[in-house]
Amino acid sequence: MPSLKLYMILLGCKPPGRHVEQHDVFFGIAASLNELLPEMEDFWPEPDKLHIDAWREVNFVEGYHVGIQPRAAWKKQSKTGDSRLFFINLGGYQPFKFEEQHYMLLTVKADRAAAMKEAKKTLFFQTNHFAKATSHIDDKYGIDVDDLYEIDDILTPNQKAKYRITLTPTDSEAADEIHLGYLKFSALK
Repeated sequence: MPSLKLYMILLGCKPPGRHVEQHDVFFGIAASLNELLPEMEDFWPEPDKLHIDAWREVNFVEGYHVGIQPRAAWKKQSKTGDSRLFFINLGGYQPFKFEEQHYMLLTVKADRAAAMKEAKKTLFFQTNHFAKATSHIDDKYGIDVDDLYEIDDILTPNQKAKYRITLTPTDSEAADEIHLGYLKFSALK
């Protein structure tokens, strides 16, 4: 049986009545990308128009190997002091660009505060605002963060019940391949 992997997928769709394509990020656990099709279709309200714009098999993040373990094999323990995998979506503005810019990152930190601190170090955070259009501030987090999630929390209910993400320190400097480009769901079936 192939090993299970965590996938990060940028979904795109132009729902009826919209003028521009909409996007969202989906995280799922499976042995292959095509095994996630039913869950991606359930995740998005217009599955017949859905496609993938980018995807990544998440294996390495900041000196950690990302693995998947069946929840049944895991002995429940406190998360205090444990490293956690976070997804951050930063939003900001640049002069003369009629759109909000976004930068998505994964980070391994002990808690949300440490993840936000990491986000503030990014070049994107430091350069995507200017005097007349400061990046919006989310009252919940207090920085220019559109979204900040612990990945375990945003898996589908079915996957949360079956699996947990494991993080193992590694000396490997390997980086995950990021696949870019329009990919129809029909190509995965």
